[in-house]
Amino acid sequence: MPTHHEIDLRSLALHRLVADKIRHDMSLLEKARATLKRWHATASPRTFAYLDVWQSLLDDDVEQCLAVATEQTQRGDALRQASPLACLLTNQERFAFLKQWKADHAPQ
Repeated sequence: MPTHHEIDLRSLALHRLVADKIRHDMSLLEKARATLKRWHATASPRTFAYLDVWQSLLDDDVEQCLAVATEQTQRGDALRQASPLACLLTNQERFAFLKQWKADHAPQ
């Protein structure tokens, strides 16, 4: 079973992939905003603080949003756990990423 640290590293790598995808197609941010709106309507109030931070980031500068999404900090780790950006990968992209991650990080 992966450790929390390994899960955080995988999430960081996934968000770096998503950030590159967004830089090539800024219209994807609208999908992230729609996801965030849907989550805010159905999520536990305990997650609102994270969702509100994402809303602020999505409403501001795109590069700042992507910088926070890919920062290697405790704050970044926490925010990625409730990130609307991860939903921007297609199933095919997500499965390819996970397959490659597993191959690259298999026990020796």
